Amino acid sequence: MRRRDFVRASAALPIAGLEVARGADPSSRTSPRGRASYRHSVTRWPFSDWSLEELCETAVDLGIESVELVQPTDAPVLEAHSLTCAMTAHPPDVPDALRKGWNRTEHHEHLIPAYRRALQAVAEVGWPNLICFSGNRDGLEDAAGLENMARGLEQILPDAERLGVTLCLELFNSKVDHPDYQADSTAWGVALVDRLGSNRFKLLYDIYHMQIMEGDVIRTILDNQGAIAHFHVAGVPGRNNPDETQELFYPAIMRALDEAGFPGFVGQEFVPAGDPRAALEDAVRRCSV
Repeated sequence: MRRRDFVRASAALPIAGLEVARGADPSSRTSPRGRASYRHSVTRWPFSDWSLEELCETAVDLGIESVELVQPTDAPVLEAHSLTCAMTAHPPDVPDALRKGWNRTEHHEHLIPAYRRALQAVAEVGWPNLICFSGNRDGLEDAAGLENMARGLEQILPDAERLGVTLCLELFNSKVDHPDYQADSTAWGVALVDRLGSNRFKLLYDIYHMQIMEGDVIRTILDNQGAIAHFHVAGVPGRNNPDETQELFYPAIMRALDEAGFPGFVGQEFVPAGDPRAALEDAVRRCSV
């Protein structure tokens, strides 16, 4: 979908999985430098030196509306700070989830009931998205892995559609961080979105990972935005602060998202160098329009 088509379509219909969190007011989408179509989020794991309470307090101070990659059991802490979780972590009872994912049928017996329970829990706390992973190739051809993943997800998509939760496949790089991971290209992910044909299955486009694999970030995002529900931010190389020491210029990427009317969340998922609060504050500023 081209940018002008996306803008026209989004004026009439919200993208599935990107609805404003339950109880939130769309008119309150503000950033430190003004208004943007998208909203700010921060992931839990890079800031694990802080308690969840401390991360929530910092998020509120910085105008961030979501703390993500947490579990529904964490909802009371987020709700106490009027925060949502834009992307729920994978089910806690799924071991080695990144490497042993949906691309192999032998994993479906365990994944299907675990994800059904997770979808129910996410719906009960009113969060919009639940992450999932392809798993490693381990010699599996891309076409076979895609079909296996589709067949497994087809068994839980009716639950996702009934409950109003969007399953989001995260795209990783297989060059540096996740060797042999199968969903390592935008084209593969978009092909799976098309194969499933459900508004409750979209992509989590991690800008750090896809810069390593493909580059051409802005064009790729705009050409495929109809398939993308969520974004992650980090500097390249090194996954550190998204600042001038890195090769990506995030202000331009964020302006492109805003001009396209992207209504979802942009999550900071970088490993902070230096003072973590200062790094997060600077990252949000750079990613604001």
